[in-house]
Amino acid sequence: MMKEQWVKDLSTIVNPQDVKIDEPLKNYTMTKLGGNADVFVMPSTEEAASEVVKYAHLHKVPIFLLGNGSNMVIRDGGIRGIVLNLSKLDQIRIDGTTVYAQSGALIIDVSKAAAAKSLTGLEFSCGIPGSIGGAMAMNAGAYGGEIKDVIVSCKVLTPTGDILELSKEQLELGYRKSIIAKNGYYVLSSVFELQKGDQETIDATITDLTFKRQSKQPLEYPSAGSVFKRPPGNFAGKLIQDSGLQGKGVGDAEVSTKHAGFIINKGNATASDYIDTIHMVQRVVKETFDIDLETEVKIVGEDLPTDKNKTL
Repeated sequence: MMKEQWVKDLSTIVNPQDVKIDEPLKNYTMTKLGGNADVFVMPSTEEAASEVVKYAHLHKVPIFLLGNGSNMVIRDGGIRGIVLNLSKLDQIRIDGTTVYAQSGALIIDVSKAAAAKSLTGLEFSCGIPGSIGGAMAMNAGAYGGEIKDVIVSCKVLTPTGDILELSKEQLELGYRKSIIAKNGYYVLSSVFELQKGDQETIDATITDLTFKRQSKQPLEYPSAGSVFKRPPGNFAGKLIQDSGLQGKGVGDAEVSTKHAGFIINKGNATASDYIDTIHMVQRVVKETFDIDLETEVKIVGEDLPTDKNKTL
């Protein structure tokens, strides 16, 4: 009965059509993997998002923020409690050289909007398949650029639903980390400061980086993007490639033959297949090079209950 009560209560905060019970999360992840959410809610305003978080805190309901699902593997058993999705908060505004973007806006779209106004500084993000919220939480970066290079401030929700405005310094941005992830904050919006640039140069840079991404990454298959963090003095993809792991995997999960840093879902993989493939890669690289690969992707949710009658 708990799920039904949560749905009833949350439907007074957001549009009832934006509250769903037992929603399949594979529909919201780049891997196309994951079990169901007990309750899935998509508020249309920052105020409503705050009220949802306050409700979860008050009633001690577990709450999980799901962004664009691009850097994440959700286990086959799904996620208990409330899954909060802010993809409807997707406004992008530009005033001079200042760019405002809500958490649900895709960083690719923000990069394109900035480029269209001849603003330079966000070109590095033109191929990052995530939302502003996710990019902020992990200080996303590519091709020599990072969020911390252009961020001014960020508005967040605390785990109790209070709204905070954090400066660049307060965000504590480092390699794939931030105060947002550390304190369990929920990003509402961000402000970036860019510079006026030459339109031809900006367009050429975006074209070049887009080509590099499309030619080197297995975008034709669902994946969680780059699976592992870069180990000091090495590259995860090179270590995996030199370990002879490309084309290998568990079930329909496979280390990409196009880019060894990616694990793809060839069509019918389960989250367990994907996670087992991650563990296989970590084990073999450790045995081969004595290097521990740390995951960049987050693995969340619950496993399916074990079938005790299953014969192996």
